Amino acid sequence: MPLPDSLLPLFHALPDAYLLLSPDLRIEAASDAYLAAVLMERGRLVGRPLFDVYRATADAPDAGFVRDLQASLAQAAATGQPHQMERQRYDVPDPNRPGHFVERHWAPRTIPILDEEGRLLYLLHVAQDATPQIRHEAQLRSSQTREQSARDTAEVQDQLLHNVLHQAPVAIAYLEGPGYLITLANATVCEIWARTQQQVMGLPLLEALPELQGQGIDELLDGVRRTGTPYVGTELPVQLLRHGHIETIYFNFVYQPQRSGQGEITGVLVVANDVTEQVIARQQMEQQERHTAHLNEELASINEELTAANEEVLANNNELVRAQLELQHLNQILEARVAERTAALLRAQQKAEHQQQRLERLFQQAPAAICMLNGPELVYELVNPAYQQLFPGRSLLGKPLLEALPELAGQRVWQTLRKVYQTGVSHAEMAIRIPVAKYEGAPLEDFYFNYIQQARFDEHGAIDGVVVFAFDVTAQVQAQHASAATARRLQVLTDSLPVLIGYLDQDRRYQFANEAYRAWFRQDPAKLLGQPVREIVGEKAYAVTKGYMDRALAGEHLSFEAQMPYRQDLTKHIHTSYVPDVREGQVVGFYTLVTDITEQVQAREQVQALNEELAAINEELTASNEELSETNQQLTRTNQDLDNFVYAASHDLKQPVNNLAGLFAEVRRGVTFHDPAEEQLLVPLIDGALHQLSATIDDLAALGQTQQVLAPTERVALSRVVEEVLQTLKPQIKATQARITTDFERLPTLKYARTNLRTILLNLLGNSLKYADPTRPARIQVTAWLEASQPVLMVQDNGLGFDADKHGPELFQLFRRFHTHTPGTGVGLYLVHRIVQAQGGHVAVESRVGEGATFRVALGPA
Repeated sequence: MPLPDSLLPLFHALPDAYLLLSPDLRIEAASDAYLAAVLMERGRLVGRPLFDVYRATADAPDAGFVRDLQASLAQAAATGQPHQMERQRYDVPDPNRPGHFVERHWAPRTIPILDEEGRLLYLLHVAQDATPQIRHEAQLRSSQTREQSARDTAEVQDQLLHNVLHQAPVAIAYLEGPGYLITLANATVCEIWARTQQQVMGLPLLEALPELQGQGIDELLDGVRRTGTPYVGTELPVQLLRHGHIETIYFNFVYQPQRSGQGEITGVLVVANDVTEQVIARQQMEQQERHTAHLNEELASINEELTAANEEVLANNNELVRAQLELQHLNQILEARVAERTAALLRAQQKAEHQQQRLERLFQQAPAAICMLNGPELVYELVNPAYQQLFPGRSLLGKPLLEALPELAGQRVWQTLRKVYQTGVSHAEMAIRIPVAKYEGAPLEDFYFNYIQQARFDEHGAIDGVVVFAFDVTAQVQAQHASAATARRLQVLTDSLPVLIGYLDQDRRYQFANEAYRAWFRQDPAKLLGQPVREIVGEKAYAVTKGYMDRALAGEHLSFEAQMPYRQDLTKHIHTSYVPDVREGQVVGFYTLVTDITEQVQAREQVQALNEELAAINEELTASNEELSETNQQLTRTNQDLDNFVYAASHDLKQPVNNLAGLFAEVRRGVTFHDPAEEQLLVPLIDGALHQLSATIDDLAALGQTQQVLAPTERVALSRVVEEVLQTLKPQIKATQARITTDFERLPTLKYARTNLRTILLNLLGNSLKYADPTRPARIQVTAWLEASQPVLMVQDNGLGFDADKHGPELFQLFRRFHTHTPGTGVGLYLVHRIVQAQGGHVAVESRVGEGATFRVALGPA
């Protein structure tokens, strides 16, 4: 049957790639999205047999797709059920390049469209283009490879930085906490201390070097920790036990406080240089100078005596000559010693310069990005290659920071640099975002860095610049962001499902639990993580499932039903699926999907008891007079209706549960959802399976409830009952973009059986959502008032509607439906009518096709 011309524009405008086929597989219509996907014009498709079109392109790569498509169409037509094909590759001809093909990957699905008698009208073929997802998955694998490479590079950089510290020609040590535990001691400081690293690491400073007690070292360290101000020492004499005896060593050093991310001082970094040789050389020169001065004083005294005793000098001229010769000899010795000490001082200075050059080479070769900024304008004084590589197209050396990188103005990195220069307090950041341009005039890019900013001090202890150590961690941060987003999407998905979804590791401890656990176990699902399942469900319930868990951990995929005595006030009948998590051939845990079927089991028991009761009544009615024959026939029809429904419900319940387990396993394997098309395909399938399961269970339970329509009444708040119903219908409300308003000002509460009232509202609101007009947002109004002392409940919608005049007498019959484009059992309005009628009330309906429907329910005497 051709599609009516009035519907063709609507079909053409469908957002996805749809193909409408007649039962004999002739193409009736094709959406614009389908034509765009297969690069064909509508005239080449519509009216032609499907496989005439595809045989014409059968020389394309992977043309085996045609055979799979034939099988899928045949299965959907034979079973009347949708069929989802595995992802297929089928390249389409390129209209611009004859003989060439455009790569395409598809996720095809076939949906049979049946009439009211179940006859096949059309086959709707949905061709979801999975090509972007396939390419994205390849990109993801490449990204994961780059991420691993970045991690390896970071580890190498960390090791190289460790080597730089331990090979530095200056003494470096880190003293942690108030006890000054030695947690870092490089080779230079250990050589000065005359101890090995094994002898000092992990010990308090005064315990590792007891000879330091009483020398004031601990008072200096305490002052640095107390004030947070670095201490600079020059030529400090320290008594050290070296090679079995005490030696005096002179140091130039800096005590630099180190802070945690919260600003608390965690320890002191010691950077020192042994200047003993220079100090001793200078002291010896000063001593020699004092000795020379003393000799000069003695010489002056001798000259005075010679002047006063000139005659004696003349008489003893030979002795004076000898004295002068001795003095000349002494002067020669003094000059030789001065020359020797001067040469020693020059050698010490040359050694210091050599050490400085060696340190500079280490900075240039370091894997970390290092720069030195000089003066208050923070001019680039030193930039090592790793730092310059961050900005390959920017000129840095010799320029002020904001002239070289003006985009840093106002950013946190600039503010902290100024603060370090002003206060001398070091500053560290982890994974901070810094928008910069690699090249002059290029757009800004987001980079993430771990860095330390540390003040530089001159020989007088004044701040003259800032040293920056930085690591580019952009790849790691971006990977973490992607992982976190994936986890959030998975949590949102599972939290929206009315099924307990969890993950237990090999020790049977919860590693994941969705929101549904909160209502059952009265705990925040996050608090379940890490706890053994035995402690959460209790010993009795654990004993029921232990054997199944053993099988799941052995690698078996299984489903079962059980009665679970969780606690004294909570016993549930459940249907459970366990899905093993197998990685590299090993079971590391398993997923649990638990569905509450308590109402189904109770309804099944009620129906069984009702059947037995009806059978007994039938026997009594058979033996009674003809006046009861009409009642007997009615009970027989009711019994048959219930039998049919119980069979349908029990048959339909198994497949949705199995579908749920399979679909969730598919979601787990593709949990990243980098391709929106995959997410749009899988999530609706899960929702559909859950909706089918929930609807079947609800109808079965509700039908059993109708046998107890005279349940005890209670004072019920209408707003609370409606809120509970809307929470149950939340997925349908979201799907139809429905806006539901209520007006209970005239009747906020009423006396009625709470379960019956909930069934009435659930079915009326559910029908309004199910039969909403897809061309406009759903609008539903719920109102209540008293009319002639009788409560009246009205549900009004703007949905598809129906001909109430024509179908009115059939409206409340069991299994009777007027719309077949949505799933259902035809039980809802039958239940509403029976419940209301049993309470002495009645239901009135007003509806026209395309104008919505209004149900006025008189609930019976108040």
